[in-house]
Amino acid sequence: MTTASSEKRGGKRSLARTVVRWSLRAFLALILVLALAFVVVFRGAIYNRFVHFPREARAWQQLEAQRIDVTLDDGWNAYQGICHSHSYLSHDSQVPFEEILSVLKETGHDFILMSDHCIDGKADYSLQWDKIVDGVLFVPGFEMSDGFMPWGLPPDTVLNCGEDLDVLAAQIEDLGGLLFFAHTEEERRWDLPQLVGMEIYNIHTDVKDEDGLGSLLGDVLFSIRKYPDNVVRTIFDRQTEILARWDQLNMDRDIVGIAANDCHQNVGVVLYYTEDGTLLIEDTSPRTIGEYGLNWWKRLGLRVLFGRLEAGRELFHFQLDPYERMVRFVSTHILAHELSKDAILDSLGQGRVYIGFDMLADSRGFIYMAESGTEQAVMGERIAMRPDLLLRAASPVPCRFTVVHNGQPVHQAEGRELEWKPNATGKYRIEAEVDILGEWTPWVYTNPIHILGVQ
Repeated sequence: MTTASSEKRGGKRSLARTVVRWSLRAFLALILVLALAFVVVFRGAIYNRFVHFPREARAWQQLEAQRIDVTLDDGWNAYQGICHSHSYLSHDSQVPFEEILSVLKETGHDFILMSDHCIDGKADYSLQWDKIVDGVLFVPGFEMSDGFMPWGLPPDTVLNCGEDLDVLAAQIEDLGGLLFFAHTEEERRWDLPQLVGMEIYNIHTDVKDEDGLGSLLGDVLFSIRKYPDNVVRTIFDRQTEILARWDQLNMDRDIVGIAANDCHQNVGVVLYYTEDGTLLIEDTSPRTIGEYGLNWWKRLGLRVLFGRLEAGRELFHFQLDPYERMVRFVSTHILAHELSKDAILDSLGQGRVYIGFDMLADSRGFIYMAESGTEQAVMGERIAMRPDLLLRAASPVPCRFTVVHNGQPVHQAEGRELEWKPNATGKYRIEAEVDILGEWTPWVYTNPIHILGVQ
């Protein structure tokens, strides 16, 4: 072998090694760049998964661990329930009443005020449950156009959901119903004299001010299995403009404030293997996203991911908003003497109501009242201004009380109890916040007590 040929072969091997070496370096550099890009894109979600959500979950647990029974007594029973929720009767929900009942029993709720969408333009109150089942009260209701959401109508009522608003409001009043407005972030007929109340918080409204559900993608990918409640709570924002509108309306009339869970259980995706051997993808509205043919390698991939492919089998089901999670997010608490349709709706119409974000801490037992001698008033009631009049509140967990007078905060105090002497007539409500990782977080909104001038 000549020296020249040996050098030539050695040069080729050297070149090959150089190419392999630089190819490997380029590949590793690409992996590093992609990894860095991944971390940059999902840095917030990664931080939440490994730092913020664990700390937040511990803070919620520590808050609940401080719970003690309140000794202040307002003379009423408090019932925890859900307003504005949907069943299989709505076009965008599949949940049967039996499943709703199971969820409410599991979560300890006492009542639910339904709000299904109109069916073929009609609100037929005979279609829904109107009874107490296993200790849970079901009250029929429909969510109509322009935010109309009436409860308390006779079970044989059928309303035309497209009726003129003034005519429809008069019909609801004549039938003894309570007219509430849903989705109060939108334009509404606030001048209607039949209006009884409005949503001062709605979960769906809160979602709408996010940058779409895509803003939750990172947290869903990293944390939905370990910290599902914390992921959903990231949507929360204080609905300041709606609260301000509520306070303004209450300057001239009585408008009851409630929370809307707006449960649908329809933010999810399901994969089916069909009898035709295709992959069907639906959301949980239900709505078909697409149906796709499968070749041999796609079927192999599905088998690896989901197991045996059997006709009609559900391969995958992800649900971001299960009914159970959404009913725990926030509750409407009503003071009544008994759990009956008449008693609950009477107190609802009077405003003996507060809302609590019970996913943070159970707000059952929260008390707000006014006392003057032997006379007392609770939320939604009136009492005369006298020198000895006191506003009193008590909380089962430590919180910060804010007294709001005619829409303006006038007093704050921290602890488990509040006693404060008002110095002017008007409407006084309480906002209570809990300390979550050093941040005061809205927890309870009460309806106001109206202090009148001495007669």
